[in-house]
Amino acid sequence: MNKPPLSGIFTPNITPLDTHGRLDEDKLRGYVDWLIDKGVHGLYPNGSTGEFVRFTPEERKRVIQIVADQTRGRVPILAGAAEANVDETVRACDTYGALGCRAVAIVAPFYYRLAPDGVYAYFKEIADRVSVDVTLYNIPLFASPIDVATVKRLAQDCPRVVGIKDSSGDIPHMMRMISEVRPLRDDFFFMTGWDAALVPMLMIGADGGTNATSGVVPELTRAIYEACMAKNWDLAMILQYQLLPLFDAMLGTAEFPEGFRRGAKIRGWNLGESRTPLTPQQATAADRTQARISELLSKFDFMREPKSSPATPVVDDAVISKIVTEVLQQLRTN
Repeated sequence: MNKPPLSGIFTPNITPLDTHGRLDEDKLRGYVDWLIDKGVHGLYPNGSTGEFVRFTPEERKRVIQIVADQTRGRVPILAGAAEANVDETVRACDTYGALGCRAVAIVAPFYYRLAPDGVYAYFKEIADRVSVDVTLYNIPLFASPIDVATVKRLAQDCPRVVGIKDSSGDIPHMMRMISEVRPLRDDFFFMTGWDAALVPMLMIGADGGTNATSGVVPELTRAIYEACMAKNWDLAMILQYQLLPLFDAMLGTAEFPEGFRRGAKIRGWNLGESRTPLTPQQATAADRTQARISELLSKFDFMREPKSSPATPVVDDAVISKIVTEVLQQLRTN
């Protein structure tokens, strides 16, 4: 422990599959290098975008082995380590820590919805047994929610619990967590997993994001983070409004995370098909959305000049001025 808090943009990377639906190890290695070269601050394998529930424990372990080996310490790894029960989760945590991962992310119990006391007990047992730092993963769409009181209790009672990845998109919830926990633990970090609110979350004090769009446009998410760190909020909101339609398009395509696979394909990374089959109608809809994503991506300089400065959107000055005015007005109103 006593390591610096995680910060910046971590990519919950897609898991590449070959034509037989098996892990494509060579493609994963190349994709890891590309993401790091494009400026992501860290990697988050075995997350929701990586479809961790669709792989076996052995496959999940292999993913971490490859990512850790290919990364070679260039950026920290936050490894998804959720398994179906406490013992298996503890085993995965210790294995990933031994492979060099900075921390593990554990989703709250899923399938069986637990009350807050049950969520606390679950994380407390894991945190007391593991040899690696633990990040809470709040994604109420798929799992038992982690409320503010539970986050505070775990931060106070468990030194191994060092942060939270929150994918609720709930800005007041994030503010309440920060206000309750940060005075108690200055080493506790807050990451947002909701790309549509990346700038507002950073504005209120989040340390970074675990953003699926960074697996497609790492230049843009990096530029957003840097603008926020420089407190250039006008530029940050301009870029956020460029990210928003991309996120909406990729999130809303057929079955998650198909849209992010399509986005990566446009960037030159054919990462294969998900293990969840699509109907012909869904595949057609995904093809249409892929065309829309391609249209949105074509507005960025980095699509035409790979070595140009990160995330310079090609937008009319009048449009930029209008966006900034509207955003600032919304911020004042709210």
